[in-house]
Order: sequence, then C-alpha cells, then structure tokens
Amino acid sequence: MPKTVLVVDDSAMMRKIVIKNLKDCGFDVQIVEAGDGKEGLEKFSAGGIDLVLTDWNMPNMDGVTMVREIRKLDPEKKIPIIMITTEGSADKVKEAVLAGASNYLAKPFTPDRFKEKLGKFLA
Repeated sequence: MPKTVLVVDDSAMMRKIVIKNLKDCGFDVQIVEAGDGKEGLEKFSAGGIDLVLTDWNMPNMDGVTMVREIRKLDPEKKIPIIMITTEGSADKVKEAVLAGASNYLAKPFTPDRFKEKLGKFLA
C-alpha cells in the first residue's frame, strides 16, 4: 500500500522537483501538495499523511512553525517530517530538530542524497 506524502513548498516548481525525485527513486507514494505552512497544516489535520516534506521559508506560515503545530497534533512524533530547504546552517538544523523535524535535507540535493535521507521513512 502506498504511503501518502505531504509536500509543502511555496514554489510549485520545487514541489514538482521533490515529487519527481520521489517517483524517480522508486518510492510507492501518493502525493498531497500544499503551497505554504498554513495549507500544509490544514491538509495534515485532515488525516492520512504518512510523511511530511516541507520547505522552511514560505508565506502565511513558515515550515518550522508548521512543524511545531504538527507536533502538537502528533506529540509522539509518529509521522516523520523532513525539512528540505536552503537554510543549512548548524543553528537552523538545530532549530528544525528542536521544533520536531525528523531529518533535514539541504537544497540543492542530488537524487542519491534524496533517496538516502528519505529511504528509511518510505521503505
């Protein structure tokens, strides 16, 4: 049974790149898309999400705020959240993890790095 992945990014092109990488890596997934953290939180709240892939910098609600809000709904951290962002400093990684992110992938990424970071969550 395919896992349902929520892809949250304000760039439609970046969402397409992430979705293409998911498919190119051979992951059996269904995709739900959101254009910002507020919409992502709404779609997460509707249920059925197995993995969240989110950008950091977005209008209306940024990715880290969305992660914090999701963790209020999922305090046991059963659903993995991966930050996929250009924010790659050690301080930003630490902030994302403290907010509840399960892992972190810096843009730009290679298909191999993408598969390596997501493989354990989609196996």
